[in-house]
Amino acid sequence: MKKVVIFGGGSGLSQLLKGLKLFPIDLTAVVSVSDNGRSTGRLRKDYHIPAVGDITKVMLAMSDCDNDIRELMNYRFTKSRSLGNHSIKNLLLTALLDLHGNFDKSLPILEDILDLKGNVLPLTEDNVDLVGITKDGKKLVGEEQITKTKRKIERITYSDKITVNPKVLNAVKEADLIILSSGSLITSIIPHLLDSKLNNAIRDSKAKTMYICNLFTQPGETDNFKVSDHVKMLESYLGKDSIDIVLANNVRLNTKLMQKYLTEEQKDQVELDLDVLDNMGKRVINDRLYTIEDNYYRHDALKTGYLIFSYLMDGIKKWHLLLD
Repeated sequence: MKKVVIFGGGSGLSQLLKGLKLFPIDLTAVVSVSDNGRSTGRLRKDYHIPAVGDITKVMLAMSDCDNDIRELMNYRFTKSRSLGNHSIKNLLLTALLDLHGNFDKSLPILEDILDLKGNVLPLTEDNVDLVGITKDGKKLVGEEQITKTKRKIERITYSDKITVNPKVLNAVKEADLIILSSGSLITSIIPHLLDSKLNNAIRDSKAKTMYICNLFTQPGETDNFKVSDHVKMLESYLGKDSIDIVLANNVRLNTKLMQKYLTEEQKDQVELDLDVLDNMGKRVINDRLYTIEDNYYRHDALKTGYLIFSYLMDGIKKWHLLLD
């Protein structure tokens, strides 16, 4: 069975995993743990732990539990001031961390409860914050502060040096394919690319590295970005020519919903610039990759998963010959 390691965090990674978990692959999701907003931020402050929100969201996406358990895990105590709008799944993982001291001992228990179809690994056990450095040199500490700022972020780092989870390094070493998920470049994907040891492991791996490009730009982060600009930003951290394959949407969106994205959220569709990507030496797999769920554009999890699985099964050399 082919081994796939996918890096990300939050909604973007969760959406993709809903499709990937349906295919016969050995799947490992690596999740960043530096979020400091909302429920997760308050739990971090109270218990001095890394962020649990993205971890539990990703675990639920990879779960094969029934709908009653899923509904229970997502339940939030909205009517209780003392319970602070926390979700059951966040409270459970926080309790496990309080009991056992780290993710390594806590996650297997929650994995059994949720009947996971794959593995979930935190990037690190360290309790650190993201730091955004603006063009004028101002430091913004915390993912929430970085997301809300109107300043242009020049560079991302951590508040302290991190130790990457050794299981992550081992998974990268054994992988047949490494994927950088769709999601916020600055707060979900780049946090995985700030440690030189992990970057070296990804570049030295026998596996090809794939990037699944976002459907839309993100205000303040990737305004006017085309697909190639996303790749260039990632490679500015991971290293030149480190991304081999790009998976991207190739269908123009012209619906009323698209107009809402443009006017209310200031988000543009990411343009697929095949000529630039070709000059960069990137292999591009492009198709209609979007679907609409609950009046939001999302990656079509099943089709995206199918394209990734087909790439793995057909073999890298065959796909590259077809794309030439």
